[in-house]
Amino acid sequence: MKLVGIILIVLGILALAYQGFSYNQTEKDAQLGPVEIQHTETHTVPIPPLVGGGIILVGAVLLAIGSRSKL
Repeated sequence: MKLVGIILIVLGILALAYQGFSYNQTEKDAQLGPVEIQHTETHTVPIPPLVGGGIILVGAVLLAIGSRSKL
């Protein structure tokens, strides 16, 4: 439980720092024989700050529960 809590806290901090991620997708527009026309689109996936804060909170709770269960 402690390890999962630590991982969630780190992921939450990263979510707050970057506030999303983006990826590239290549799409083929046309193909005329050996000639191929394509373009690359960049998609952005935003992560709201509340989600990052919630992940940190859940990680802290799991860390606290993991620490108490060992005592």
